[in-house]
This record gives sequence, structure tokens and C-alpha cells, in this order.
Amino acid sequence: MEEDVLAKNPDVVIIYVGVNDVWHKSSFGTGTDSDKFEKFYQAIIDKLKVKNIKVILCTPATIGEKTDFSNQQDGDLNKYSSIIRGIAGKNKLPIVDLRKSFLAYNISNNPDNKEKGILTSDGVHLNAKGNQLAADEMWKVIKDL
Repeated sequence: MEEDVLAKNPDVVIIYVGVNDVWHKSSFGTGTDSDKFEKFYQAIIDKLKVKNIKVILCTPATIGEKTDFSNQQDGDLNKYSSIIRGIAGKNKLPIVDLRKSFLAYNISNNPDNKEKGILTSDGVHLNAKGNQLAADEMWKVIKDL
């Protein structure tokens, strides 16, 4: 954080974390529990605010693209997204709700309820369409700063 972000004196920082915190918890046992996640997230915001950096928050997008909430990590992903929404409200920060945007896109464009291949290559890592959707959603917030 110090070297990669703060030392560069950015005007704006978008915080887009959470997928690995959820995914790695169930897949590898190395993720972040929700209480620690919230504390760490707030600590990042506090460090940015001290430097007068504008902050935009993002919810994690997806771990599996099924639209019927049968993806293994949907519950935790929704929980962490809710935490981020709460942090945004508490800190009066703009938010890019990728969780909602990706679900809405998949509901419209994934009629076969596929696990991957719509916005991701493997259910987690974004493909070109997923990257474009994320960029478009982020731009909507950035341009209004």
C-alpha cells in the first residue's frame, strides 16, 4: 500500500477487493474472515483519506456465473458485498456495485445458467466482456467525481 499506492500520490483510488478473500477461504483455507475483512478495508480507507485521496469502493463481482444462487460461494460473496456497501454508506463514499451489475448481466445473458464463460474465463477471472463491464461500471462513477 505504501509503495504501490500512497507513494505515487494518486488523486483517486478504486478499492476492488474481496473475491480472493472469499474464494481462497473455501478453496485454500487462506481467505479473510468477514470481521477482519471489514477492519482491514476500513484501515485502507483511513490511510487514503489522510492523504486526501478520493476513494471509490467496488463490490466483488463473481465466483461462478450461475444466476440461481447455486454457486458455492454466493452466500459469502453476498455477505462481503453487503459489508462493502455498509462501509461505503458509513464513509459517504461512492460505490461501484459489480456484484449487482454482474448478476443482472448474467440473468439477461446466461439463459443456460452456465458456471463460466459469460463474463469470466473460469468463473472468477474476467474475460474481455467482464473486463469491459467492470470498466464501464467504474467509469460511470469516476466521471462524476
